[in-house]
Amino acid sequence: MTNVTLNVQGMSCGHCVNSVEGALKKLGTVAKVDLASNSVTVDYDETKVSASAIKEAIEDQGYDVI
Repeated sequence: MTNVTLNVQGMSCGHCVNSVEGALKKLGTVAKVDLASNSVTVDYDETKVSASAIKEAIEDQGYDVI
């Protein structure tokens, strides 16, 4: 498993958390959003999911990955 923490702008509430974590769960990852630090920590199998797919899934929810 690979672990990455991404800076994500635009998240501010529980709905944001659910949107991002839900989208990443569909990819087969385990994600934890931290609203206080504007970050998302993702555990994933790099043989099954790419970092670019993770970034795209977050951006598809309307948030900016920095």
